[in-house]
Amino acid sequence: MSATTTTRAEYCVIACADAWRDNGEVLASPMGLIPSIGARLAKHTFSPDLLLTDGEAMIVGLDGSAEGWLPYRQHLTMVTGGRRHVMMGASQLDRFGNQNISCIGDWQRPARQLLGVRGAPVNTLNNPVSYWVPKHSKRVFVEKVDMISGVGYDSAAAAGPSATRYHRIPRVVSDLGVFDFETADRAMRLASVHPGVTVEEIQEATGFPLALPGEVPRTREPTAIELRLIRTVLDPEGRRNGEVPTP
Repeated sequence: MSATTTTRAEYCVIACADAWRDNGEVLASPMGLIPSIGARLAKHTFSPDLLLTDGEAMIVGLDGSAEGWLPYRQHLTMVTGGRRHVMMGASQLDRFGNQNISCIGDWQRPARQLLGVRGAPVNTLNNPVSYWVPKHSKRVFVEKVDMISGVGYDSAAAAGPSATRYHRIPRVVSDLGVFDFETADRAMRLASVHPGVTVEEIQEATGFPLALPGEVPRTREPTAIELRLIRTVLDPEGRRNGEVPTP
C-alpha cells in the first residue's frame, strides 16, 4: 500500500466527520475512537463552530486544552434543546433506526446482558443521534431489535409530537458503507459504499432489505488536507487501523 492510498479506516473517519457537516454551534458527542477522530476532523475543517468536550466537565479546543466550563446542568440544557449531536454505537440496529445496547434475547431472560439502556432514549428523543458500527453484520443490522434503547423513526412517530420534535438520525456509518433514512417511510437507505465494497456485499451482511437510491455512490475521497490531519495530527499512531483493518 502506498503512502497516498486511503485506508478503509480513513474512509470511515471521513464518513463520521461528515455527520457533523453544517451542524453549526452544537456539542459533538462522539463515542468511540473513529467517531472521535471524525468529530475533531470536522472541527478542524468544515465545521469550525462545533463544540468539543473532554467528556466530563470542560469544553476543549482542538489541542485538548480547556476553553470553558460545562457543568452538568448546562449539559442537560443542551441535550434537551436539540443542541447536541451524538454518535453512539449499537449492538443491534433495525431498519427504522431503533437501537439496542441493553440485552440480546427476551428481556425477561436474556441470552446476553449488555451495557443497559443508559442514556440512549434521552439522547435520541432530545437531539440528533448518528451511529457507528465497526463490524457490519446481520447480528447488528437486524429486522427488529430485541429491546429498544435508542428510539427509531417508527417508534418516535408512534409516541407523537413530543417524541419527534428533536428526534433525528442523520446517518449510520459502518466499516462497509454509509446509511441514512431519507425515504418516504423512514426505512434505512444505503447512501454510499466504501471503495472496495459492493452493494451486494452490504445487503448480504444486513438482516433486512435496504432502500437504494438508484445507483449507489462511493463514499467520498478525503482531501489531501484531511488525510494529513488524520495521519499527522489526529491519529499519528494509526489506532484507527486497529479498529477497522484494511482488507
